[in-house]
Amino acid sequence: MNTKTNQPITFSSGAVMPNRFMLAPLTNQQSHENGALSEDEFRWLTLRAKGGFGLVMTCASHVQEIGKGFPGQLGIFSDDLMDGHKRLAAKIKSYGSLAVIQLHHAGMRSPYEVIKEKAVCPSESKKHNARALNLSEVYKLREDFVSAAVRAQKCGYDGVEVHGAHGYILTQFLSSEINKRQDEYGGTLENRARLIFEILEGIRAKCGPNFLVGIRLSPERFGMKLSEIKVLCQQLIYDGKIDFLDLSLWDCFKIPEEYPESDMTLLEHVLQLNYRNVKLTVAGNIRTGHDVQKVIDAGVDFVTIGRSGILHHDFPIKVMADPDFQPINNPVSKAYLKSQGLSETFIDYMQRWEGFVEK
Repeated sequence: MNTKTNQPITFSSGAVMPNRFMLAPLTNQQSHENGALSEDEFRWLTLRAKGGFGLVMTCASHVQEIGKGFPGQLGIFSDDLMDGHKRLAAKIKSYGSLAVIQLHHAGMRSPYEVIKEKAVCPSESKKHNARALNLSEVYKLREDFVSAAVRAQKCGYDGVEVHGAHGYILTQFLSSEINKRQDEYGGTLENRARLIFEILEGIRAKCGPNFLVGIRLSPERFGMKLSEIKVLCQQLIYDGKIDFLDLSLWDCFKIPEEYPESDMTLLEHVLQLNYRNVKLTVAGNIRTGHDVQKVIDAGVDFVTIGRSGILHHDFPIKVMADPDFQPINNPVSKAYLKSQGLSETFIDYMQRWEGFVEK
């Protein structure tokens, strides 16, 4: 099988993605402190649409003010923020890309200095200075994810991705290490996953069958177990509420932590699922044209590109023209990153990535 990276994908919602490249939802801290879209974030994202990404995903966009995870985060928690989103979605779509917003809540990972109050979590966490959500607050959280999706649809986005990965609030519910609740949202995997199913059901009910809906999950780190995530993914597929599954694997080609003796990579494990009509995308160490083709040939529908999408706003165009394309070597200069649409703020943030920006 040799799927070409420029072949379109039609999702079960009817949305058509023109090629096999999705821009990863990347934290960049470029928007305004009140959650409003900034010119810097607008430029960064729309340049990726112009650069050929078939699906442009926003950074994690918080659905409650208390769920803000980092300074300068783009918000979707209020109707007051809709004008920026309307402009952003329209411009992304003008280049032929699908415009998708990632719905997010940081939970216990909301820093006190950012939200100016105690963070919230499924259970109390002294380590993170977080208090437990009561049952009515869990219901409100569910409603606010759904309301954010409705808001996104009104703004013209093609769809939403629910962020259930990377240790944020939905991961915290999923984690048996973090979630110690005694009610219907704690205990068994079914109970710990309940909120995710209810959010997806609510979004599908309110936004209809023609709205693109995906979920991001990570099968390792933050208390996640590959075995549980595989069960969850299969249930999500059978449940029929999602169009795509976005698995953040950190490194597609590594051996799973849970099965160190396995002769299968993390990617091979997740490909064992029966995907039916749900499309699969994965992220994790997909850097070169060769990596892209390897992942597509393995059976993944489209690739999620982070690092190489930062380095090259037109990474998809380059790979479609040259399957052997190799991104520029790190570290790169600040001037180079500016030429790729990163602001000073984003460049400062990228200093956290070891060896990414020249000192």
